[in-house]
Parts: sequence; C-alpha cells; structure tokens
Amino acid sequence: MIKVVNLRKKYIREYYALFDVSLEVADGEKVALVGAENSGKTSLLRILAKVEKFDKGEVYIKNIPIKKLNYSTDISAGYLPATPVFFEKKTVYENLKYILKLKKLSEAEIENKINEALIEFSIEGIKDSLVKELSLYEKYLVSIVRLSFRELSLVYIDDIFSKLREEDSEKILGLIKQLFLQKGLTVLLATQDESIADLMDREIYFENGIIVDKAQ
Repeated sequence: MIKVVNLRKKYIREYYALFDVSLEVADGEKVALVGAENSGKTSLLRILAKVEKFDKGEVYIKNIPIKKLNYSTDISAGYLPATPVFFEKKTVYENLKYILKLKKLSEAEIENKINEALIEFSIEGIKDSLVKELSLYEKYLVSIVRLSFRELSLVYIDDIFSKLREEDSEKILGLIKQLFLQKGLTVLLATQDESIADLMDREIYFENGIIVDKAQ
C-alpha cells in the first residue's frame, strides 16, 4: 500500500525534518508514528497526504509514485490534520453539505445524511454555528463526521490528542476506533502518546527526523 524510500525533507538550510526515512505499510495495516513534537512524524503525514512536497527520495501509494497519484481517482484517502480545515465563515451544516454535494447526491439525500450524522454524533446543537466559533474539540468532531461521509481505504491522522483535554481526547479516540481502526482501512496515526500507539498493529518511532529503535 505505502512505500517510502530514503525520504528527505528540509525546511531550512541546516535542518532536516526527515532524513533518509524508509518504511512500508501493508494494506489494512494500522500504524502509529510515535515521537515528540518536531520529530518528523507530522512532516511524513503531510507528504503522504500531498499537502507538502519532499526534497529527495521516493514515495509510492499502491505502487503509484506519489507525484503522479491522484487521490480523487486512484485511491480514496482522508486526512485529519492537527489544524482542521474548513470554510470558517460558514456553518457546520454548510460545511457538511459541501462535502456531500461533491458526491452529487440529491437535496433530499443530502438532508437525510446530514440529519442522521447530527444525531449519531450528537452535534445537533452546533448545526447552525459558524465553524470559526467552535472549540478545537468540536472542529475535530466535525472533521471526523466529514470523513465518515466518504468511502475511504486510507486514513492519515495527525497528532491531535495532545491538543485536547483528556476527556475530549478519549471521545475523539473512541470515534476513530469505531470509524477507522475497527474496519479494514489502512491507517497512519501520529501521536506522542504510547498508550494510543498500543491500539495500533505496529509502532514506528521518530526522533529528530529519523526512524529509531524504541530501545534507543
């Protein structure tokens, strides 16, 4: 599914965010990218999600070079970044509706799906709220709802848990388990918390832009 070979990413002249990183992730595998802040795990996810470019190396998704990969047609992937992306001046309802309109559903189908999601995820109370007025927890929640509208085979989840209160983090983690980890999806999840990493099939540890042994 995913193959990374000798990947390098430099942000400033003398600082490598990633240096000769190589890894493989199998179809359906759930992998935790574990490390402190600025260890390289987020940079890797952003490259895999095609949010950022890299300087050297090779990246393949389903044997397709990532530079040629089209996430709209080649594979259905979802990305949950640490800073959620929305139409900030639109309501929660309007943001959800935009995603469903891309699926070319009828107005009735869109209305039904949104209403079902509002009830299932207990977000009826923020339906008409502007996204810019939401808490970070609520933004993550709506981001996950949006992803749930799509038929995904690959999911990237950035290091979101360290930014939340423990109670909210547990709620978000519960949804991630239900929607992504308990299904046959390929999931890469970045985290600083080893207890979260233990939920995955395998952990890969990052330190200063390189992959390290846990023993180190």
